Amino acid sequence: MPAAGNRLPVSLQSGGPPVRTFRSRRGISVDRSLFPGVAGSHGRRRGSPVLVLFPIRNRATMVKRQTTYTPKPDHISRRWLLVDAADLPLGRLASRLAPLLAGKHKPTYAPHMDGGDFVVVVNAEKVVVTSTNSQNKIYYRHSGYPGGLKEESFESLIERRPEAVIERAVRGMLPKTKLGRRMIRKLKVYTGPDHPHKAQSPEVLDLAIRKVSF
Repeated sequence: MPAAGNRLPVSLQSGGPPVRTFRSRRGISVDRSLFPGVAGSHGRRRGSPVLVLFPIRNRATMVKRQTTYTPKPDHISRRWLLVDAADLPLGRLASRLAPLLAGKHKPTYAPHMDGGDFVVVVNAEKVVVTSTNSQNKIYYRHSGYPGGLKEESFESLIERRPEAVIERAVRGMLPKTKLGRRMIRKLKVYTGPDHPHKAQSPEVLDLAIRKVSF
């Protein structure tokens, strides 16, 4: 081992004379503006030089700082997708639609921005649930007044308003923030095979979900 007063060995490329700094209670204070790139080595004995700095003259050897990519609103492109919900399980359908609305399938995804696509769902009245969920699944809502809690079964809601079944399932898988409310507006759910978005020419999307047959 080198003596206490000797310079510590450094195996990195140096571009000038070393600058010694010593251990102190408040840390090491070095004027780094004089050294655009530094390389160091630590000592082991108390009172010995603990850091040896070398100015690196070649800036090409400095490590480039990695920055987080954030897409600009002008760079976000949205597609229109068409999904047929006939004979598809409700939970699996909602778990595939939520990432499409959030834009997680895109390489430009950012969690703080709405970069998802528009999704048109048809045949909402034909969505199914497995096992006994049609009788056991209960939807709750509250009017805001005392005693205003109301409940409704899946069978009743799918008969009265089929669109609400898919909308509520997808809404529960999105952020509960202003951003999530903006994402759910891109979901268009309709009963029957027709929809009023033919001018947007939506692309038919196959979600590769096994259909349920009773």
